[in-house]
Amino acid sequence: MPSRELSYPVFDADNHFYEPKEALTKFLPDHAKNAIDYIDVRGRTKIVVRGQISDYIPNPTFDVVARPGAQEDYYRHGNPEGKSFREVMGEPMKAIPAFREPAARLEVMDELGLNYSLMFPTLASLVEERMKDDPDLTIDVIHALNEWMYEQWQFDYEGRIFSTPVITLPNVERAIEELHWCLERGAKTVLVRPAPVPSYQGSRSFGLPEFDPFWAECVKAGIPVSMHASDSGYAELLNSWEPSKEFLPFRPTAFRMAAMGHRPIEDAMMALVCHGALTRNPDLRILSIENGAGWIPHLFENLSSVYKKMPQEFPENPIEAFKRCIYISPFWEDNFLDIVKMVGADRVVFGSDWPHPEGLKDPITYVDDLEGLDQADIERIMGGNMCELFNIKVPVTA
Repeated sequence: MPSRELSYPVFDADNHFYEPKEALTKFLPDHAKNAIDYIDVRGRTKIVVRGQISDYIPNPTFDVVARPGAQEDYYRHGNPEGKSFREVMGEPMKAIPAFREPAARLEVMDELGLNYSLMFPTLASLVEERMKDDPDLTIDVIHALNEWMYEQWQFDYEGRIFSTPVITLPNVERAIEELHWCLERGAKTVLVRPAPVPSYQGSRSFGLPEFDPFWAECVKAGIPVSMHASDSGYAELLNSWEPSKEFLPFRPTAFRMAAMGHRPIEDAMMALVCHGALTRNPDLRILSIENGAGWIPHLFENLSSVYKKMPQEFPENPIEAFKRCIYISPFWEDNFLDIVKMVGADRVVFGSDWPHPEGLKDPITYVDDLEGLDQADIERIMGGNMCELFNIKVPVTA
């Protein structure tokens, strides 16, 4: 039985599955067969991207994983004892069917009290950054992943689990083709990396007009675009201060945790606003997932300051553009009263990051951290806003 009995629908906007080896390899076209491989390194399986071993995910087969919510106490109370990362993670567990299969996942969702979930891949976040110098290969590998995802999870499973096919944007025409392929198979959202878009000529902002045809197609389809925390390439910037081979989310240094902070998502949102994408596409809806909300005050302060000094550079108030188009999934340790005051309760959604170790062991306990908000706002955050975005008709209770 769920630990909380709630009288309204609960929609968890941040759930994950763990991919098997074939997720990135099964549907690769012949010319890309060598792009992804797995090898044994001193008894441990490692993923190889174009001949380069990656440590981005320590155990890329996910046969053994950290327990859901293993780091919850660490994020809630800190680490006063100075425990090692391994000690904080605790005893691992073997992957269970609910991490791999939608039918088993639904059973666990019922046990956890979740009516709906937005389902993200785990391993996929390493692909784009490690292939950014070859956009065509990136597109092929991402499509192979989407084919596997559709075969294994579907994009709309039983009207309750909504998996997020990935769209990479270097070639806008091919991005639109991929979008249509996903929509034809029932996709209710797509996942776009919050990062500069690479190309053979260099990188550029997805807020520029050249990407408007893609955003317009998302608006036409009536779907939100999900932007989940990923490897956005910022390790390249930090390497000038502290050299490292690659971004390692599970082995961060103090400098990288402090320096990177929320830079990737803050810069991504800044680009959408300042380069006009949200104004030219006023009905575009963006879901910021697993990026927290601690960056919003700084973003608003900067936008307000620049707007005051350079109003001619903005077709509308940048804060209003943001509040119209962007939905935020705060971390459960964020200050919800302040966040709701800044962006509005109708733009805040609940996400637990289950079953990842940095998420909540019992997702529905997120509601406890909403204490102090109006009941109507709590219901919107825990599920109402997502149901509205995904056009889920919620029965009216007496």
